[in-house]
Amino acid sequence: MIRYGQLIGLKPGKYEEYKGYHADIWPEIAAKITECNIRNYSIFYKDGLLFAYFEYAGTDFQSDMARMAGDPKTREWWDIMKPMQSPVENRKPGEWWADMEEVFHQD
Repeated sequence: MIRYGQLIGLKPGKYEEYKGYHADIWPEIAAKITECNIRNYSIFYKDGLLFAYFEYAGTDFQSDMARMAGDPKTREWWDIMKPMQSPVENRKPGEWWADMEEVFHQD
């Protein structure tokens, strides 16, 4: 299992809408997340930033993420979410959510 932390901005005035969608996540999206070996997934909000935490329980992260990206319902969900998000400027090329480095963990 690999832990991931990611960061992205949320555009001003979009918090309630974003929170509402996630409070009533589409069942197909929740199922696809699980199908792609994502576990213990949380998104936190503070001062215009979203922090995502999840654990990856599979063996081929890139393949699972490609499968998720290829899903029509997931792409429909992303088409709604992406206009509300504002990627951080210092993300790596090709990232939407900026991956973070884990510097400490304790079970």
